Amino acid sequence: MTKGVFHNQYMCSRSDDGHPGITLLGCPLDVTSSFRGGSKFGPDSIRRASWTLESYSPYLDLDLEDIAFSDTGDLELPQGNLLESLDTIGNAVAGILEKGLRPLLFGGEHLVTYPIMKAVKYKFPTVQIVHFDAHCDLRDEYEGQKLSHATVMKRVRELGISRMHQIGIRSGTRQEFKELAAVDSPAMLAGCLDGTEPVYLSFDIDVFDPSLVPGVTTPEPGGLMFKEVMDYFRVLKGMQIIGADVVELAPDYDTTFVSSVCASKVAREIIMLLDSGIN
Repeated sequence: MTKGVFHNQYMCSRSDDGHPGITLLGCPLDVTSSFRGGSKFGPDSIRRASWTLESYSPYLDLDLEDIAFSDTGDLELPQGNLLESLDTIGNAVAGILEKGLRPLLFGGEHLVTYPIMKAVKYKFPTVQIVHFDAHCDLRDEYEGQKLSHATVMKRVRELGISRMHQIGIRSGTRQEFKELAAVDSPAMLAGCLDGTEPVYLSFDIDVFDPSLVPGVTTPEPGGLMFKEVMDYFRVLKGMQIIGADVVELAPDYDTTFVSSVCASKVAREIIMLLDSGIN
């Protein structure tokens, strides 16, 4: 496994005072991508890019050295069998949650969020989701498939997760935009969350503008820049975030490696957000 700030001497499954720790897990699912694939290489590239990072975040004023977390590597997924892959992901997340740990999953395509949320909803029935993305992902089906990266948030809603806060959306059908639960500012997000109920964070890195992050499966102009994302993350600091994913990095489309660095830096901040809400 590639080392970096996500794999160092500070990693452990539980902190010294007994608080739950955070578990990193790769989910290299890459089956339903419709424009171009390559997201299965995302988990390893996020880890490799962590070599460029400091453990300290000036955005959140937190340090990975003070956080108990561990990286358990990647799941082995049968890439030709979508349903078995989804079951494998869901079972792995359920196991993490049952240990009292908080998962951070590295995708892979965005469909990984569906089995993750099945497990999360079982453990946390009142969970709400904060969804960063360029796309609504609210189609009922796409290219004849009910289970797709383009339908994932529709399937998540059908699990009974009605409270969804969607940030950075700029692409979708007319019907999807009618169903969109858009959040247009950090202040608006702050007004949606009370800080006491469980929150899951799903981060599709194509929420960034492709001028900054071109290494994604479906780039969409008009996106957020890094500082804007960090403004939202400051609002999330201290919230009861019980799990998260970072998905849709396709590193081979960016020879500069900047896309992977941005995804890795987002992952660093999310580890801190996961820890900041632990009481």
